[in-house]
Amino acid sequence: MLEKDEKETLNELREIQKNKESWKCNIDDVAEKLNEGYSVNVKAKALWILGEMGLRYPQQVDVHVERIAGYLESDYPKLRERSINALGRIGRADKELILPYFNKLMKTRKDEMGNVRLAFVWACENIATNAPELFCEKLDIYYDMIGDSNEKVRIESPEMFRVVGKRKPLCVKPYIEKLQWVAQNDKNRVVRIHCAGAVRITENALSKYCVG
Repeated sequence: MLEKDEKETLNELREIQKNKESWKCNIDDVAEKLNEGYSVNVKAKALWILGEMGLRYPQQVDVHVERIAGYLESDYPKLRERSINALGRIGRADKELILPYFNKLMKTRKDEMGNVRLAFVWACENIATNAPELFCEKLDIYYDMIGDSNEKVRIESPEMFRVVGKRKPLCVKPYIEKLQWVAQNDKNRVVRIHCAGAVRITENALSKYCVG
């Protein structure tokens, strides 16, 4: 794609992104930008917008989810990242749409790029907001990622315990002591704060659970 064409297409996508009222009728036009011939930047922008559209109109985006998920294995880290982002938003709206690709999504936690691993945690938080049960047996993953080599991943990972702990506190209960230790001892102030917050949210939810 010529540089001029890329700029024009990106501007077109930005205009669509701004006009949320027209999203429903522009989904197919945005998905078309995933076709061969478009640049990585254009495809990345399209994936991001499709994720946001999918949060609002999941059933209309459904026909494009397979193509979106196909970028989980892209050679380009930016496209892997944006595919994960999009699946997180779509899965937040309707978990059923992303379940066929859930195992592939989970594998991205081991991606070599920190930004991709960060997108993985963020996407899981989105999905867990309305489907926490999908992660109750997988929380070891996020505890291990508190020790990730990427600082942003370390900071974000405890938030998964907050999201799940608020909705399924019994799942997080076995991790409370571990999270408390990290909250008191980790070298990163934000990691400590996020771990403490996850413990507080979970304990509050547990107290209501017991009362109920």
